[in-house]
Amino acid sequence: MLVLKSSGIDLSKSETRTIIGFSLIYSILVLVILGVITFLYYQFKKDLMIQDKRQTLQNYSNTHIANLKELHINIDKSDIYPRDERFNSAIYDSSKKKIFSTLLMNDVKLDEVIYLKDGYIHLIKEPESYYLGSKYIIVEIEDDNIWFANIKYKMLFWFLFSFILLLFVGYFIAKLFLKPIKNERERLNNFIKDTTHELNTPISAIIMSCEDDNLTKKQIDRIKFSAKRVSEIYKDLTYIFLGNIEKKSLDKIDLSKVIKEEIINFEPMIARKRLKINLNIEEFFYEINKDDFIRLFNNLFSNAIKYNKTDGNIDIILQNSELIIKDSGIGISKDKIKDIFNRYYRATNQSGGFGLGLNIVNMICKTYNITIDVQSFENIGSTFTLKL
Repeated sequence: MLVLKSSGIDLSKSETRTIIGFSLIYSILVLVILGVITFLYYQFKKDLMIQDKRQTLQNYSNTHIANLKELHINIDKSDIYPRDERFNSAIYDSSKKKIFSTLLMNDVKLDEVIYLKDGYIHLIKEPESYYLGSKYIIVEIEDDNIWFANIKYKMLFWFLFSFILLLFVGYFIAKLFLKPIKNERERLNNFIKDTTHELNTPISAIIMSCEDDNLTKKQIDRIKFSAKRVSEIYKDLTYIFLGNIEKKSLDKIDLSKVIKEEIINFEPMIARKRLKINLNIEEFFYEINKDDFIRLFNNLFSNAIKYNKTDGNIDIILQNSELIIKDSGIGISKDKIKDIFNRYYRATNQSGGFGLGLNIVNMICKTYNITIDVQSFENIGSTFTLKL
């Protein structure tokens, strides 16, 4: 097992690889998203700067057009191309061929109006008349980069801050996903330990009883009870993992008769705690698979025995389409009642078990649309009511 020390969670190698893969993908996605946002912010600030320079360039272009007009009219007196120290310029004809240029960046985009490239801003304008044969006039100024100097550190700060913040968010998301893995692993580990213990107890009893060549009736009864316990554990595990696969026959059975038969099988457990069983049952036929009802009743009844007090009472009532099993045991706290039907959940570590019994009860009730209600008070007892 590998350990994620930061979260205190034991993970297998495959789970660790999955978490590392998730972290890498998450980090890459964060970088891509932040990169896109940073780029869009850069483009926005650049466009804002260009629009801010636009009016200045418009004024320069108007000045240059006026100078070109004057040269065009007085070409016989002077043939010197007009220049201005504030900007560079160029003129192109209708075929987009250069007539004259003082531009420092000669990669001209005549199809655009204004743009920034290689540190220079160009404004393209078409004069009303073709002065000196010019169809296009380009005015150029150098980008002073003041706007970029003002935002580059700000962009870097927010990029790093957002990246670190989102990494922390990702870390807590990973911990959130790892928590149920940890809980499930603990449940499975406890389940394996408890199953081993539950199987070991009856098997040990059988082995010890069989060591004597002349078995007494008490030893034989102990062997029978232990063997039945192993069989019940096997049936519970089979029902949990294979119960939904098997096709079961439904029979209309007398529940009162089955209950009386099953109580006899629990007599050693009942006698050990000196429990008093109060029966108030009437004949009631119900369509259900017999093994399912036996499993349903036995899990509820065995819990009533295991979690009961010595010299306690168990009331079993079967009347008016209701089966009630009431004990005088340790009870269940209110905050735990909502979880008692979850697989592997145990409200207490008292009296063993491995958290499958009530989960099986709940599965059977759902299969046959039986409503189950639980009333429980600590140190007073629990009452399970099944509305058949």
